Amino acid sequence: MPLYEYECAKCKKVLEVIQKFSDAPLTQCPECQSPVQRLMSKTSFQLKGTGWYATDYKKPTSGGSSESSS
Repeated sequence: MPLYEYECAKCKKVLEVIQKFSDAPLTQCPECQSPVQRLMSKTSFQLKGTGWYATDYKKPTSGGSSESSS
């Protein structure tokens, strides 16, 4: 389940809440009952390395050269 972050408009407290995609977003701070806003946070998913897909997973071509002579 995804982890969502919310910030309270009044007390500026940041909340981390695990919710389902189908759950309604939070609307009030649990401490002061002020409105909250959902924050955009960075993901931990990263693509690293040189030539991701093109050199890592591409099947080598068999046979001769694919270039045509002029």
